[in-house]
Amino acid sequence: QDLCEDPHLVVDGMSSHDFHQGKLGNCWFVAACSCLALRKSLWQQVIPDYNEQEWDPKNPRKYTGIFRFRFWRFGEWTEVVVDDLLPTENGRLIYCHSNVRNEFWSALLEKAYAKLAGSYQALDGGCAAEALVDFTGAVAESISLEEGKYGEVISEQMKLFEDLMKVHKRGGFISCSISSPGRPSEAETAMGLIVGHAYSVTAIRKLRLGDSLVLSFKAEKMFMVRLRNPWGKKEWHGAWSDSSKEWKKVSDSERKNLGLTVENDGEFWMTFEDWCKNFTDVDICRTVNTSCFSLHKTWEKEMMYGAWAKHPEPLLNRSGGCFDNRETFLQNPQ
Repeated sequence: QDLCEDPHLVVDGMSSHDFHQGKLGNCWFVAACSCLALRKSLWQQVIPDYNEQEWDPKNPRKYTGIFRFRFWRFGEWTEVVVDDLLPTENGRLIYCHSNVRNEFWSALLEKAYAKLAGSYQALDGGCAAEALVDFTGAVAESISLEEGKYGEVISEQMKLFEDLMKVHKRGGFISCSISSPGRPSEAETAMGLIVGHAYSVTAIRKLRLGDSLVLSFKAEKMFMVRLRNPWGKKEWHGAWSDSSKEWKKVSDSERKNLGLTVENDGEFWMTFEDWCKNFTDVDICRTVNTSCFSLHKTWEKEMMYGAWAKHPEPLLNRSGGCFDNRETFLQNPQ
């Protein structure tokens, strides 16, 4: 209540626009949060009983300043409890914040995750797939769009599109980035994309062009992907950007169906072909469905636990940070 008169955990539901990156280099975490906000069944696992944790102005004595979060760590849900003291400067949040000033779930979730990691500094640099696994217990996979030549080979591109659309429909998550060898991190490309920066994929669609009354098999279809920049600004300037002429080919009903907004809010559409050509890496998190009653049961589950064993080579006794440090990261028995 030191920051505003009417504080709330959640204001008007949760959305991917509730997350804006602050002065910490944790775009990977914010991109993962934007994905999480799209799936109510999943964020309710991370923020249990969120209604009971809400600030109630009619019953202020009920509020204790304690918030509970849960993260998937080493095969089980781990509860993390934090207080409501948040880092600020001149009365404003320094780190992650919502686009609504009196909404605090994003800042509190970030604080709980920082506590789990050891400090806010520990969140400086990382991989979106890591955070998504911690939020969901999903299985992560990384694909190099460059090595797979997805920007050049159309048949491979179409296979990938169908695969990603299936992942998205079944509740999985996708994030992407542009690797930065030889380029400074957070440099901006000529088309407005940020290098070395994690974006969340918030929709994958086949878009029908022209009059919506035309039979769908005759209408031209575009393969489209919608992305969000965790900064809440700085968008793609190319074809199908917010105010580009290409949108004139799309009927009003189709635009409404897509929820198209022409404003600098960090969210934008691209063709899948442009996406494959401009991004270099994609992280896919598939939610594991082992239910016997599902039509899409594709997973079997096996749990294995490991432990550190002393190795005569010192470098083999350690695990380096996130998945960016592949040589040492994979040495962690967990």
